[in-house]
Amino acid sequence: MHLNKPLIASFIASVLLSCNGAPSSEKNLFSLETGLKNNRIQSGEPFKVSLGNPGNKPVEKISYYFMGQQLMPEQDSLSLSPEKLGEHTLEAEIITDGDTVRIAEPITILAKNSPKVYTYSIVNEFPHDRNAYTQGLEFHNGVLFESTGRRGQSTLRKTDFKTGEVLEEIPLEDQYFGEGITIMNGKIYQLTWQKKTGFIYDLETLERKGSFQYGQSKEGWGLTNDGTKIYKSDGSDKIWILDPETLKETDFIQSVTNTSVFNKANELEYVDGLIYANVWLKDSAMIIDARSGAIIGVIDFRGLKDKVAQHDDLDVLNGIAYHPERKTFFVTGKNWNKMFEVTISEK
Repeated sequence: MHLNKPLIASFIASVLLSCNGAPSSEKNLFSLETGLKNNRIQSGEPFKVSLGNPGNKPVEKISYYFMGQQLMPEQDSLSLSPEKLGEHTLEAEIITDGDTVRIAEPITILAKNSPKVYTYSIVNEFPHDRNAYTQGLEFHNGVLFESTGRRGQSTLRKTDFKTGEVLEEIPLEDQYFGEGITIMNGKIYQLTWQKKTGFIYDLETLERKGSFQYGQSKEGWGLTNDGTKIYKSDGSDKIWILDPETLKETDFIQSVTNTSVFNKANELEYVDGLIYANVWLKDSAMIIDARSGAIIGVIDFRGLKDKVAQHDDLDVLNGIAYHPERKTFFVTGKNWNKMFEVTISEK
């Protein structure tokens, strides 16, 4: 498992904006200099900021802005502690020769602390359908609901977790690749992978009641909710926040460590202000602060895959669900013949 990775996408160049239509040649005389490597800084850490002015244009006044708020630097030193971490924009407003020029520089605010490392203890092992390409798991009133993937094989299921029996199953049309699910307000929401379409089902009957389209999110990966908002992963560093009534993407958090932005969140589970997210293609899960996006912990699930039947279709760890009454997590994988009930503790 490697969390200390470079940023996946290179930063966009400085954006130069003028409030009064100043000529671009004039705007290009200024730049923001932060002195930060790749313009990255940990939350709350002070840094120096200066104005690049190679043409020695007269500067009557300079003001700095971050997330719409004016900053008051102390001796040209700034400290940024936004509620939501990740990529933001630092702006400067410059008054020169009676003109007002605005320039901007992208800056990435990282988590203050490195993630803690957690491990697991197995409480129980339960049967699981070996043919289930597990994409989403969620408990509701002691019943386990599961979404499975692959085109032509995708389903929404209601299962008995103790026996592995599929109690009820709804197939998806062949063009859809099932992904994550979540349950809220008497409805089941299910994502599909690349069709930018999600489905809505009645919780009791599993009857499909409608569908919804994705907005800016790239794909459908994982879903969870906190009782008021739905969270959606899409394979990028963003976890999107959806309005449960309209299913519109209203906001997002970015998953970040103390060193980089991270883009591997897959299946999701919300518990007490934290989002537990399977790491795509890894035997691990992240613990993400649902407000800030900070990755505060990593769960090492290595060894579980060795405990299931080994066969040609065996695939990666995927699927994490919290059982609120038992206060344990249930985890499995794609085409695993077992599901594991585990507790999680710091190493």
